[in-house]
Amino acid sequence: MIYTEDEIEILREGGKRLAFVLNEVSKKVVSGAVVSDLNEFAEKLIYDGGDKPAFLNYKPEGADFPYPASLCVSVNEEIVHGISKNNQRILKEGDIVAIDLGLIHRGFVTDMAMTVGVGKIDSEAKKLIEKTKQALHEGIRVVKHGVTTGDIGFAISNFARPSGFGIVEDLGGHGVGKNVHEEPFIPNFGRKGTGERLEKGTVIALEPMLSEGTKKIYLDDDGYTFKTADGGRSAHFEHTIVITTNGAEILTKL
Repeated sequence: MIYTEDEIEILREGGKRLAFVLNEVSKKVVSGAVVSDLNEFAEKLIYDGGDKPAFLNYKPEGADFPYPASLCVSVNEEIVHGISKNNQRILKEGDIVAIDLGLIHRGFVTDMAMTVGVGKIDSEAKKLIEKTKQALHEGIRVVKHGVTTGDIGFAISNFARPSGFGIVEDLGGHGVGKNVHEEPFIPNFGRKGTGERLEKGTVIALEPMLSEGTKKIYLDDDGYTFKTADGGRSAHFEHTIVITTNGAEILTKL
C-alpha cells in the first residue's frame, strides 16, 4: 500500500504522539511497578491526547478473541504480546521488559516497541538490549525505494548473528498505516534481492526480536503471549518508518 503525502503527514504526527506516550510509559518501568498499571497509564495518555489505542480489541488473523489490552508488556522470556490488562505481576530489579504500543491518530495507525531494564541489570541483559536495538537500526539503514524484504532481513540477521543471540524467525515486521497489520510480512532474516520489492510511500514497521538462547518459540495458553522455548530472555525493538527515494524516515520519534 502506497501512502500519499497528506496521509504520511498524519502518520508523522501520530508517530510523534506514540513516541511521547511510549517514552513516558518506559519511565514507569521500575522495580515494584504493576504491569496492569502500565497499561492504564498508556491508555490514559493516548485518550488524553485525543487518540485511540490501536491494539485494544484488535483481533489478528487466527486469534480466538480480540486482544484485551492497549499495551503489550512482555517480561524476560516473554517475547511479544504479553497481556497487561488485569495483570498483577510486579516488576523486580533485574527484569527486562518489552513494551509495545499502537496508536490511532485521525484514522491512521503507528506501531512502536522498546525493551527496558528494571533497575540494575546484568551485562548479558544489557548486551541483548543493545544488540536488538542496533539490529533495528541496521534494518532501517538499508531501506530505500526498491529495497526488498530480503534485503532488510539480511541486514538485520547479518548484524545480529555474530552477537551470539538467537533471531526469532517466526515473528517479524509488517506493513502498517490504515490497519495494525498490512502486507508485506518482513522476516528478520533473508537473502539479498529476494522477497517483495518495496516502493516510495510504503509504510512499514520493522521489529527485530533477539533471544539469549534458542530461536524456537511457543504460544502461551493465554492465546497471545509468545515465549522462548528454553526460557531464555528476549528483547524487542520496533519503529514505524516510511520509505523515501533515498532512505527511510522514522515516524515514531519525538
